Formats: sequence, C-alpha cells, structure tokens
Amino acid sequence: MNGIPVCGPEGPIRATAASQESPPAVRAVLFDFSGTLFQIATYAGRIRAALGRPVDDGAMDGLLDGLEAGLSDPEVIEAQRARDVSAKAHRHAFTTWYASVPELAPVADVLYGQLQAPEQWVPYADTGSTLDQLTCSGIALGVVSDVGWDLRATFAHHGLDRHFSSWVHSFEHHTEKPDPLLFQHACRELGVDPAETLMVGDNPAKDGGAVGAGLRSYVLPAGAAPGHIRGLDAVLRLTGLAGP
Repeated sequence: MNGIPVCGPEGPIRATAASQESPPAVRAVLFDFSGTLFQIATYAGRIRAALGRPVDDGAMDGLLDGLEAGLSDPEVIEAQRARDVSAKAHRHAFTTWYASVPELAPVADVLYGQLQAPEQWVPYADTGSTLDQLTCSGIALGVVSDVGWDLRATFAHHGLDRHFSSWVHSFEHHTEKPDPLLFQHACRELGVDPAETLMVGDNPAKDGGAVGAGLRSYVLPAGAAPGHIRGLDAVLRLTGLAGP
C-alpha cells in the first residue's frame, strides 16, 4: 500500500509522481452503518414499545426533551468517551443516556436491546438500489462502523448482507474511527489499495478521517429521516457509474 505524503499547512511538502496523475479508479467502497445506509426507528415509537403502554404526544415531548437534555449531562458525556471500543462500553454509554430520563431508567436495557434488533433498523430508500449497482459493476464493498455488536444480522434481515465482503466493527478491534487501523483492515480484506477506496459516512471527523489512511471520503449531510432518500446517488457519481 502506498505511503501518505507528509503535508505542511498548505499541502504535500514533496511532489510525487502519484500526486501529479489523476487518482486511480475506485475499486472498493466502504460504508458506515447508522445514518448512512440505515436509520433506526423513531425514538417515540421505540419508547412506546419499551414502556408497553400508550404515551400521549404531550408526555412524549417531555420524554424527548429529557433525552435531548441528557446529551449535556456530565455523566452521560463521560460515558460516551471510548464508547465504541468494546461491547461493554457501548452498552454503558447508551443505557446511561437513556437512564438520564427518570421515566426511562427502568427500560434503559430494553431500549438498548432495540439497537441490536434487526427489525428496528430501516434501510434508506436508495440503499438497496445503490448497493445493487455497485455490486453489479464489480466494485468491492465493506462496512466500517463504530458499533458495539455484529451488524451482519441486521443486513441479512433486510437482504443486504450479500453485497459485502468485509465487516469491520470497532468493538472487535478495540478502537474507533478515525483510527487508520480500521480502514486499512477493510482494504486488506477486500484486496484493494487505500488509494482505490472510497469511504462513505455521515460524520466528518470519523468517516472523513479515512483520508488520513489514504482513502477518499464522502460525507453525507445530516438529517435524513428513516426510510427516505439518503442521497446515495452521489456515490454512484464518485465511482463513475453515473453522470455528474
């Protein structure tokens, strides 16, 4: 695999033959999971299911306000540190957040269990068609996700696991994106050079950090609702499978 040139504030210090040529064609695409290919069911629906009773809209707004406020709770913030380096840390981070809302504390483990339930996740409307086109064009695909459990069952539940030849879960490597180790491991499993690989995600710091490992990166805008169009047609353009 090619080395990454040393850069100063304005760019590479030494010009190389590689930097003077067009970038190589994309032979592989790595995808993040949540917020990129899938989105979990709404918090309101999950909370009603976890509580096992009706919750009117006013009461639900209060619970959702509590979750939002919990994101600023010092204990919750501390629990998020190194959240994705182990299954234990991941569970602790999420259950601590859920439990920051007193009414949800008794069902914090139930809410966490929903995360691991394949049926709770919804592929975006353009996920399947995008993966189909990439696979049919011979582009190798992998998943690189900061997560606390194995994602293959979720992809299989939706008939999408067949597209992927590499699965890199952060908790299995005891580190998190943007650690180059995760991206490099996926490239080795797919048999491609990082320079021939595109990372697609929704977090500029984590998924965009793939650039530090020698990959190209595309970061999707935030805010897509479950089941809606995600804008993955951009991936087809970046791989040369669709026009500009």
